[in-house]
Amino acid sequence: MSSTARFPPIEDILPHRDPMLLLDRVLGFDTTTASAQYTPRRGAWYADTEGNMPAWIGVELMAQTVAAHNSLLRRDQGLPPKQGALLGTRRLTCTRSSFAADQALVTHTQVIYREASGMGAYECSIEMDGASVASATLIVFEPDDFSTFVQASLS
Repeated sequence: MSSTARFPPIEDILPHRDPMLLLDRVLGFDTTTASAQYTPRRGAWYADTEGNMPAWIGVELMAQTVAAHNSLLRRDQGLPPKQGALLGTRRLTCTRSSFAADQALVTHTQVIYREASGMGAYECSIEMDGASVASATLIVFEPDDFSTFVQASLS
């Protein structure tokens, strides 16, 4: 995986904005993998009474790491990022009910398959202090025209 010096700010990689931008930075990237970091914040919209982030939000951390991977692949080809959708999650496991505030989480994603149609599957995980705390397979779709996809989905 390449070094972080190559990566622009996360806001230039993902279309998400506060309060839904849940990655702080990309740590590494190559053609089939990506890693990113996020530190849960006390007082964030998702924080429980102790300031911790519910573990189910880990699925969104994984999805945003997939989005960062796809965005960086497109960037390397001189193309702008595309919007995509999380279609489903398989084999979600988590060893805890929440992630501690102020403790860095590292997300990893690896391509299982990517189709020219925009469909893809990724094996994802979250680590805290070097130990795996969550994993899942994510099914995603990156349509050519996201607006048309959304409208058709609502019909």
